[in-house]
Amino acid sequence: MRVPLSWLAEYVELVAGTTPEDVHAALVRVGLEEEDVHTFEVQGPIVVGEVLDFVEEPQSNGKTIRWCQVRVAPDGETAADGGDAVHGIVCGARNFFVGDQVVVTLPGSVLPGPFPIAARKTYGHVSDGMIASARELGLGEDHDGILRLSTLGVEAPVGTDAIELLGLNDAAVEINVTPDRGYAFSIRGVAREYAHATGATFRDPVAQSPAVVPSADGFPVVIDDRAPIRGRVGSSVFATRIVRGVDPSRPTPAWMIARLKLAGIRSLGVLVDITNYVMLEFGQPIHGYDLDQLRGGIVVRRAQPGEQFTTLDGKTRTLHVEDLVVTDDRGPIGLGGVMGGAETEMGDATRNVLIEAANWDPVSIARTARRHKLPSEAAKRYERGVDPAIAAAAVSRVAQLMADLAGGTPDEGGSLVAEAPEREPILLPHGYASKLIGVEYTERQVHDALAEIGGAVTRTDAGFEVIPPSWRPDLTGKAELVEEVARLVGYHLIPSVLPVAPPGRGLTRSQRLRKQVADVLAGAGATEVLAFPFVTDEENRLFGTAVAPEPGEQLAQVKVANALDASRPYLRRSLLPGLVEVARRNLSRGLTDLDVYETGLVFLPESGQELGSPTLPAGGALPADDELAALTAGLPRQPRHVAVLLVGDVVRKAPGQSPLPAGLAEALDRVREIGLATGTAIEVVQGRHQALHPGRTAELRVDGRVVGVAGELHPAVAEANDLPRVVAVAELDLDAVIAAGDRPVEARALSSYPAATQDLSLVVARDVPAAAVAAAVREGAGDLLEHVELVDDYRGQGVAESEKSLTFALRFRAPDRTLTAAEASEAKLAGAALALERTGAAIRD
Repeated sequence: MRVPLSWLAEYVELVAGTTPEDVHAALVRVGLEEEDVHTFEVQGPIVVGEVLDFVEEPQSNGKTIRWCQVRVAPDGETAADGGDAVHGIVCGARNFFVGDQVVVTLPGSVLPGPFPIAARKTYGHVSDGMIASARELGLGEDHDGILRLSTLGVEAPVGTDAIELLGLNDAAVEINVTPDRGYAFSIRGVAREYAHATGATFRDPVAQSPAVVPSADGFPVVIDDRAPIRGRVGSSVFATRIVRGVDPSRPTPAWMIARLKLAGIRSLGVLVDITNYVMLEFGQPIHGYDLDQLRGGIVVRRAQPGEQFTTLDGKTRTLHVEDLVVTDDRGPIGLGGVMGGAETEMGDATRNVLIEAANWDPVSIARTARRHKLPSEAAKRYERGVDPAIAAAAVSRVAQLMADLAGGTPDEGGSLVAEAPEREPILLPHGYASKLIGVEYTERQVHDALAEIGGAVTRTDAGFEVIPPSWRPDLTGKAELVEEVARLVGYHLIPSVLPVAPPGRGLTRSQRLRKQVADVLAGAGATEVLAFPFVTDEENRLFGTAVAPEPGEQLAQVKVANALDASRPYLRRSLLPGLVEVARRNLSRGLTDLDVYETGLVFLPESGQELGSPTLPAGGALPADDELAALTAGLPRQPRHVAVLLVGDVVRKAPGQSPLPAGLAEALDRVREIGLATGTAIEVVQGRHQALHPGRTAELRVDGRVVGVAGELHPAVAEANDLPRVVAVAELDLDAVIAAGDRPVEARALSSYPAATQDLSLVVARDVPAAAVAAAVREGAGDLLEHVELVDDYRGQGVAESEKSLTFALRFRAPDRTLTAAEASEAKLAGAALALERTGAAIRD
């Protein structure tokens, strides 16, 4: 919310010399967040000038300029820049006439940009200043011609300071309005908060505008919401007033244009400007209808299935049955609380106006605005809560301004359907505020603070009964009242006390190991990322299953009912789609070497499981056991996974160092690091996965159970995602890995006896995994085998085409003696024999 200081000063006293920074500091003290300061960024001398004469001079480039003589000071006086009273100025615009008053930026002035003005030679003349357009002054977007003061309804003596005349010396403070403080989306609300902070007298603009008087001949309005959604009535208040004989061609006053501009709203003509002005002033959105375009009376109702409506932006929208619409005899003419319709829009031909101010259900408005992607200024206020008691005063304020500025005549009476609902009192027990905040508040401080915010406060034996003011829908309980006491009495009184952690608590084993995994991966050079958990059906089918489902086969997955992105409505079954998207985005921005990881939940419902939540009891009552069981049954299994992705070089090229590209080996290194961090032995065996390269895919097991996969993306998958041919990935069920690691670690004594080393070369079929051969050798060699490692995988001359030669380095050691060569050879041959029996591996000749 942007608040011009001159506007704020109309409703609360600002002492002389108050700066935007002072206003920000005061508002921060009562809990509003400071954002920015906005000004017109102009510096004088900028004055009112009168066009005395001009000569049109065609140029060789096809352009025609005007060489103008402009009076910028009264006869006999020196101009504001120290020059003559008449300045010669070159101007490219042609929309002004002799005798017009214009805005002249004299040499030495500065326009927004910054754009300094100086006397300069152009088109064969020395132009001693510039005649400014509205856009050049920062007043609007009109740049078709220069600004004629007559179009603003302004007239002033030549030489008058145009900065002050047009309100360009004003400034606006911008604050961030949190969702619970919707009343601060108005000058009225911010002025009240400034009064709370400084003690200045607040003058309520609503009290200065007499409310519309309901009349029997007022415009007919009916609220027909017979089937409220979720028990909430769509519209509680609807006020109207008619103004006849308006002149939409009249200029919007300069002061109003300046204030709207500082508030972030551009001028659209006097009628629309007035409705926007009152919306900012009161916080009550206003809509104006061209009365002559209406057909019959107004009915407020829910939209009918398939009903269509064209909004002010010219788009035809298909309405939802929850949408609230304003209708006449022809159908919808407004999307209630969001945007009006094109058919009844106020325009240049409008002569009679129906003014509407209503109060709408915040939930309905928020859903409608998001459903139709229409984040309007009105919806922004309604979805946070608008004061339901000011609609009648707001239409009267608009009617008054249309009479004053557009020449209209308001009807005596109007229509007012329904009234603001009564607020229920809230009991604030004695001493509760002190207990909750930790400050000893007196009863007088509590009473005065609650009365100051506009509450009706009554003291009882049990405490204070408080009826919150109509503009504070966020005050619904005693905790919210305590917050008001704390902020009005002063946050600075709240002591800073460091809480003492209770003994016996800390991270659980699972939490500690998850943190340890993240630390180990980060220490290895990987960067943690957080990807969106929403994916497409195709991504879940590709990455969320090891084998592709049959065409037409239903995949068990969770679909979000109100997805943020309609193209990605499913919750992920795997972390890999998110990492692939992260890699694609970073590579497109020139980051060619990536090493990233993510830990997070995946969502794995059982086939046929019904997802959703049961209806829980209202009023905050605890659910029964069967309701909790139904709630739990409606949740999918959500294990925590960890996934890594590497692309490019893991070791970059350097003098004396060749680059090391990422591949399957590097992904398996990350898997081993995860195993070390959790104390879990992760077995790597040959595997397959539809999204990974055949032959370069490993299945990851713990105690014989598959807990993950590692490999390189299938080239077709990499190409489809604009990635290099080689992309290494791995994903593990981290919960399963941590659970399997929950076992005691055996400490083995270091042997002081020497080791005996031997090599073993075995010939085996190519499709037999090396790990299976190594496991057989390890088991057959017995306890004397301390270590076995694959050192060579040979395929070529001397070995059959269907076979491969695997060479293992074996290390033998006995804990109590020095081994002989015969003992080592015997153990080696025993291992080879078992490998032959299990895998068909024969000793290579």
